[in-house]
Amino acid sequence: LPFGDYFKGDDAPWEWVSGIKTALAEFDFSIYSKPSNSPLGVSIGDKVFIDPSVKLPPYCVIEGPAYISANTEVRPGAYIRSNVIVGEGCVLGNSCEYKNCLLMDRVKTAHFNYIGDSILGSGVHFGAGAICANLRLYHDPVPIVLPDGSHVSSLMLKLGALLGEQAEVLCNSVLQPGAILGKRSVVLPGTVFSGYLSENTIARAAQQLKISLRRD
Repeated sequence: LPFGDYFKGDDAPWEWVSGIKTALAEFDFSIYSKPSNSPLGVSIGDKVFIDPSVKLPPYCVIEGPAYISANTEVRPGAYIRSNVIVGEGCVLGNSCEYKNCLLMDRVKTAHFNYIGDSILGSGVHFGAGAICANLRLYHDPVPIVLPDGSHVSSLMLKLGALLGEQAEVLCNSVLQPGAILGKRSVVLPGTVFSGYLSENTIARAAQQLKISLRRD
């Protein structure tokens, strides 16, 4: 990706989210043309780069600015909103929505996912229906839980999730605003996760509370 200068390794990971818009705003889209062989039903806005090897479906919407790298597959019904950077070999799945996010290489988000204001490291996989929530109930700045358990404010009203390489978020799970997942961590199906998950760690849903209703 040609945006390395905007995403420094010594920056806090949530600061990368703010850098997405800046990186795309300073990218010269004028030297690229839109694909000439796009299928009917594909809507491509201004300031969009799509590598010629990208597989486009019969129907999807790609708004600008957006950058989609080589060998990525876009599936039917995908909605790629403004400020999206996609690495090589990714899957942008059917009925999935992407907004202000950075997807590294080989990210797979294949079915009914929402990825907003988030960073997904290389090899991340989302199961069907897994989403990144990015706005708190009272619309206050999103807090961040650090590895030592302390809290800091991101100073951001909208912030999704930050995932390390090869993290897995399985079917119908929700990552709460500001969630951080370490490398190779796993969020099991149906889990609502918030806070910090260490690398090589599994998060599972709390046991369901069973209540017996008395009927007279």
